[in-house]
Amino acid sequence: MIAKKPIKAVGLMSGTSLDGVDAAQIVTDGESILEFGPTRYRPYLDDERAVLHAALGKWHHDPLDSARDLTHRAHAEVARDLEGELIGFHGQTLAHDPQGRGTHQLGDGQVLANQLGRPVVWDFRSDDVAWGGQGAPLAPFYHFACAKYIGATRPIGFLNLGGVGNVTFVDPRFDRPEEVGALLSFDTGPANAPINDLMRARYGRDYDTDGNVAKQGHVVDGALELFLQDPYFHKIPPKSLDRDAFGIMLDLVAELTDADAVATLCAMVAASVSFGMNFAAEPVSRLLVTGGGRHNPVIMDMLAAGAGCAVDPVEAEGLDGDMLEAQAFAYLAVRVARGLPTSCPSTTGVWANIGGGIVSYPA
Repeated sequence: MIAKKPIKAVGLMSGTSLDGVDAAQIVTDGESILEFGPTRYRPYLDDERAVLHAALGKWHHDPLDSARDLTHRAHAEVARDLEGELIGFHGQTLAHDPQGRGTHQLGDGQVLANQLGRPVVWDFRSDDVAWGGQGAPLAPFYHFACAKYIGATRPIGFLNLGGVGNVTFVDPRFDRPEEVGALLSFDTGPANAPINDLMRARYGRDYDTDGNVAKQGHVVDGALELFLQDPYFHKIPPKSLDRDAFGIMLDLVAELTDADAVATLCAMVAASVSFGMNFAAEPVSRLLVTGGGRHNPVIMDMLAAGAGCAVDPVEAEGLDGDMLEAQAFAYLAVRVARGLPTSCPSTTGVWANIGGGIVSYPA
């Protein structure tokens, strides 16, 4: 356990969109954000992405040597560029089944600690699942700190559009994130993952740059209506999803033209968020969007039309939407090292406030 003082911490994040590894330094005492430091990004090459994509859906007992070695190597490469007393290592999510087999983030923090010569906090999700939680989302406590940092005084939402979408409703009138009523978070539905998968299958490209394909298409209402009939959207949060939980999305647009298919997938993303907004205890004053999805103007326009509040990228408040998830795991690493909770019943459905994570020190 570390002393209660601000330290430089580095967070490492590789999401289910499989684009690369984000690394970010922040100065924090595990409660407040004191300073944002430098960031780095290490993209995956095409052959590396193929290795990770082939590992998706695999569990601890599966042969994963190539994917594991790649995960360690890529994270170590980007972490070496940043100064920090402590490293938060999320690992690469391959599978997530909190009501069944648990959760699997590929990567061993002890290996990384040995390579970098610094303590590493990792395996953030397993304890949460063991205590009845969904194991996700884990960024809400950091979202609470961000709301305090930007001086929010009214309820506000943070929407992350990565491979999966998740939203956090923050009431900054509370003092601590674990207080009852301070937070509500859950996965809203699929986000970039199905769009990216379709783009790879039909165009051989990793994503729809600037929404250019979606802009040329029309939303097919029938496919959208069938998508919204999924019982997940009526399930009371907290709740979470695996990257490929909505495989039906690609089936629903399989017969559509390329542009109509992408436009309809964008509408599905936005509609699932709009549906999720109904779970807020009181209307939020604003929805701040982070993650790769905020770069898609088609999705952003659709969100603005259906969210019922102002919708802006987090950059509107001076935050870094590309690095916010990595910053979150730097922040959570400090909380774990200080013995503070990282999730609570209203964020993951865990039975009690809990601080998951393992601290590994260099051999």
